[in-house]
Formats: sequence, C-alpha cells, structure tokens
Amino acid sequence: MNRNVILTCAVTGAGDTTGKNPNVPVTPQQIADSCIEAARAGASVAHIHVRDPETGGISHSTDHFREVMERVREADTDIVMNITAGGGGDWTPDPSDPTRGGPGTDIQTPAQRHEPVGELLPELCTLDCGSLNFSDMVYINTADWLREHARLVQQAGVKPELECFDLGHVWFARQLQQEGLIDGDPLYQLCLGIPWGAEADTETMLAMRSKLPENADWAAFGIGRHQMPMVAQAMLLGGHARVGLEDNLMLKKGVMATNGGLVEKAGGIIENLGGRVMTPAETRAQLKLRDPSTGLTVETAAGGEA
Repeated sequence: MNRNVILTCAVTGAGDTTGKNPNVPVTPQQIADSCIEAARAGASVAHIHVRDPETGGISHSTDHFREVMERVREADTDIVMNITAGGGGDWTPDPSDPTRGGPGTDIQTPAQRHEPVGELLPELCTLDCGSLNFSDMVYINTADWLREHARLVQQAGVKPELECFDLGHVWFARQLQQEGLIDGDPLYQLCLGIPWGAEADTETMLAMRSKLPENADWAAFGIGRHQMPMVAQAMLLGGHARVGLEDNLMLKKGVMATNGGLVEKAGGIIENLGGRVMTPAETRAQLKLRDPSTGLTVETAAGGEA
C-alpha cells in the first residue's frame, strides 16, 4: 500500500459537461480559481484543459493556458501544474463520406499539441500513449506521432505523464522508454472506465500495474461513480490518485460536485486508509520536477545533482 499519495485534481476537461454541472470552470479565470480551490483543499497537482470562454467548447489556445498558469502562479497557494497535451485527437467519420472527419472531429499535429507545453514549460504534461474507441468517436494517436510528441516533450525538459487507457498503451509507453524518449523514472496515469477502454475495476488496474516498469511512479483514476473507489484501489495497490470535475460531476447521488469537494472527499479516503496526501513540494521531489520559481529540478535547487 502507498501511504504517501500524490493527489491530482483534473479541474475541467474538454467534454460536453458544462451544462450538466454549473461548477465546471470555463473561462481561464474560472479554471485558475478551480486550481487554487483544489490546492487549498489539499491537492498536490492540478491537471488542466482550457475551453472557449464563449461556448465552453474545446480550446487549444496557448493564450488561455498562459492566463491560467499566470493566475495560479501569482496566487498564495502552491500546486504542481500539469497541462494537457492530448487535445486534437478526436475523429468521427462523416456519415456522407467516411474517409473524412465529420462533426466533432478535432485533429492537431504533435507540434500543435505541444505548443502550449513548449512555450509555458509546466512541471508536467500529459502524453496519451495510444489510440482508442473513445465512446462514439475515435481518439487518434499513431505510433510515429507519439514518438514525435515524446521527443518534443523531452526536448522541452517537461516530465510527461504517460496516460494509458488500455493495456496496449502501457506496452507502447514502455517502448518509448526503451527507445530513449522518456527520461528518468517514468510517471504513468492509468485511465479507467472510459468506453471502450480499460474497465474501472480491480482486475484491470492490477493487470495494468503489473506491466509497468519497476522504476515507474503511477496513478490511476476512474470516471463517474468509479472515481472514489479507484482512489482507494490505487492507494491499496501502491499508486497515486486523481479526482476532479473532468472525470466526475457528482459528489454523491443528487449532489453536484465541486473540485474542492472532490479533493476533500478523496483526501478523507486516503487518511482513513492510513495515508496522507503529499504536498506540492514533496511531489516535485518525488517526481524530480522542475521548480517553477528557479527553473531547476528540486534536487538541483536543494544542492543535489540534476
């Protein structure tokens, strides 16, 4: 069991959730405020997407990411920042011509996906490690695109969080490591419960965990009603955890969640199991992340080796 848990809060995704829970943040200021709310509730890491402030839909704007980052960094509450680099992979065939993308299709090249990360240099960014039947659409990540993307993240000096939505994604993430495209100890995020990827249950989490490299740090999350059970299960199997409105809109049946409320509930589960949530500073040391105030790794800032 892991008694020192890195707790991530994924404050807003890119899905059509803004009409389902009014607490889902949309504007850069709202997203930044949610990161700060999560930090004050005890989260170690804030994982962010950005949205179009007018429509609430998908945005890839570096300016939106920059505003969120600046607002969070100017706050008096510390939190590790994790920017998504997994946008621009959605594809739905056009009913009249299945060789073309139809409504809902949103495709970016690896260079375009990487642009906010390369410019803003967060401590962490996501790297989605495969393609997937993602509910009714296809999420596209070809192997060569992922190699290119991993190389861009590596050159930027940002640590990738290797998001794995199925067992084959773990296999490919290990391949990236073997090819020298992942530096240091890898960080995996096991993403469970998305139709039609890995199921959110003990057997699936255990199977994926058993395929991780020995030097890996890892976390897991489940969506919807599976969110809190997967917090407990990840901790019991030696991992870290993630909650937040990107993955789950309800605190309990009939009660709309907030990001702070989900963090507090997850923190209570962790404490009741005999553990604790790691601080952002402890998280940077555990994962050997760059300190945003100095630009150096925590080890270097503390007088050790980079």
